[in-house]
Amino acid sequence: MSLPRRTTAGLLAASILLALALAGCATKATDAGSAAGATEQATPQDYAGKDVQTIYVAGGCFWGLEKYIGLVNGVVATEVGYANGANASATYGDGSGYAEAVKVVYDPAVAPLPFLLDLFYDAIDPTSVNRQGNDLGTQYRTGIYYTDPADKAVIEKSLAQLQKKYTQPIAVESGPLTNYARAEDYHQDYLKKDPGGYCHIAQKLFDAAAAARPE
Repeated sequence: MSLPRRTTAGLLAASILLALALAGCATKATDAGSAAGATEQATPQDYAGKDVQTIYVAGGCFWGLEKYIGLVNGVVATEVGYANGANASATYGDGSGYAEAVKVVYDPAVAPLPFLLDLFYDAIDPTSVNRQGNDLGTQYRTGIYYTDPADKAVIEKSLAQLQKKYTQPIAVESGPLTNYARAEDYHQDYLKKDPGGYCHIAQKLFDAAAAARPE
């Protein structure tokens, strides 16, 4: 039995509209995916309207270090993760040799890298090997890892100046970031979510970080 002409025309129109809608969704999904990919691959510039740089620091339990660094004026974002282990897909406690680290996105016009590094040193014992506070193990080693080769000379000069303050050799490793995996969600901003949680950094240092300004 043939369908009435009006019904046939209606079905045809509906089919065209459906095809257009699906095509639109596909285009938006593709565009969104392209944008996400571009964001992941791009260098961290113009973050929140600022020309920013990124450095990775390790200094014991990353809960406290993230809060500490995040309080510094000029730091626009932080994230905790696993740096320079045996692979780029590290997970908490997997034994891959990573260092608990904080990814620091900062505005160098407000917080220059030497200033940030000096504040970082204030929050650690730079002569301690694989230990900060009560935390013991290679994952708690101290380190500075860069993605911009231009940072290498700045870091080396900063560490040389730091060594002059100690008779013992400092144990802060430095070098390029070879791999990094973002830590599980429950680790991110942990001390904001659990203000009474464990931290090896004293409150007076948090206050100092928030008040610090480059000379």
